[in-house]
Amino acid sequence: MKEKFGSLPNGIEASLFTIQGGGLKAVISDYGATLVSLYVPDRAGNLADVVLGYDTVEGYAQGSVYLGATVGRSANRIAGSQFQLGGKTFRLNANEGDNNLHSGPDYYHNRLWTVEEVDERHIRLGLDSPDGDQGFPGNAHISVTFAIDAQTATLRVLFDGLCDQDTIFNMTNHSYFNLAGHDHPQRAMEQTLMIPAEAFCPADAASIPTGEVRQVAGTPMDFRAPKPIGQDLHVEYEPLKLQGGYDHNFCAGGAVLKDPVSGRTLTLTSNCPGIQFYSGNFLDAMGKGGLHYGKHSAVALEPQFYPDSIHHADWIQPVTRAGEAYHGEICYQFSV
Repeated sequence: MKEKFGSLPNGIEASLFTIQGGGLKAVISDYGATLVSLYVPDRAGNLADVVLGYDTVEGYAQGSVYLGATVGRSANRIAGSQFQLGGKTFRLNANEGDNNLHSGPDYYHNRLWTVEEVDERHIRLGLDSPDGDQGFPGNAHISVTFAIDAQTATLRVLFDGLCDQDTIFNMTNHSYFNLAGHDHPQRAMEQTLMIPAEAFCPADAASIPTGEVRQVAGTPMDFRAPKPIGQDLHVEYEPLKLQGGYDHNFCAGGAVLKDPVSGRTLTLTSNCPGIQFYSGNFLDAMGKGGLHYGKHSAVALEPQFYPDSIHHADWIQPVTRAGEAYHGEICYQFSV
């Protein structure tokens, strides 16, 4: 189902597309290849929208916290807003101090994508990103597919790219989840999280990884057994103090989030080496229905390469060679 989402002063006419199956209903906009809503049943069959978002396309155009955003070419931070590849230095725009965050400020989620395929269960959106776009090398064609598997109650998000030069591809979806429903912000930190990671990456005060890969055992970063997100959120531990809560790369590609009241459970898997867990430490947005999304009112779980990995040769590299296919995959499977 397609419907109008609104117009922007620059002439962009945005649309919404609804796909559904297996009890799930997802609403996606061609503006930014954005996940606007995701309706999931609880143990009694009651549907709730479990992702944060805006009511209008203007909200997405003006928003600054990446609600539901498709992020690329490179998610997360690149130190010094530059990197070397093939003996050349490529300079990005600094949009967080001296560093680059989510490839901004000319974000993919502030562009109109082309609908390449759509039916009741999936939509594929495409974007051409020319050589030098955001500072990255090579002419790239990128597609993002949202597809519902009705048999397993799974929303799959697939990222595909092809470029004529060696480049960085490190794409993710930046949805914020609250399994109680986006309109129950007070319950977000009561939900339990499990991340099967033995280690995480500490970061400095600018949220740039130091290069250390630290074991989680004996620290508040240990989510190998499920625990309420808020349980250790305010523990006196330097990595938590520096980031104002959880905003770290965990060395695992998946997680399990559960709301004990509704019974909704999200099992997240991906083909990525890491997952950035962000506890909404600086969330501040007026969202759907005029609701204020404040600090710690939802969590982002962003599968990706380790942040700033281009500057750490011993980490898995986010480089895709010229003519090679890039493919990223995130699966959000729901159960009760």
